[in-house]
Amino acid sequence: MAVNYGSKRLVVGAGYGVRDWLVQRVTGALMALFTLIVLGALLIGSGPIGYDKWAGLFASQWMKVLTFAVIVSLLWHVWVGMRDVWMDYVQPVGLRLALQIFTIVWLVGCAGWAIQVLWRV
Repeated sequence: MAVNYGSKRLVVGAGYGVRDWLVQRVTGALMALFTLIVLGALLIGSGPIGYDKWAGLFASQWMKVLTFAVIVSLLWHVWVGMRDVWMDYVQPVGLRLALQIFTIVWLVGCAGWAIQVLWRV
């Protein structure tokens, strides 16, 4: 009598990586939509594009929140892409781990800087 113990989890094949693929597509679409919104707001307004126009565009709280959500999307998009690059092309495990840690620290620093920039306006 053959007894099969454990789960029958499939670690490769058609569903592996779907979440990362979906994250890349959704965050990319959100960033593209945000770009169109900002370009539309700038083109609709009158006068030259200068500091006053940019500061006015990002002065409202809803725009700051939307911009930060897009920045978080950008950081997540970058993380998924860079993690895949490190896993695919860097073979020594220690170097790969160091590069992933550096990437995480860099992205967290970028998020902190984005918060400072957005809420300083």
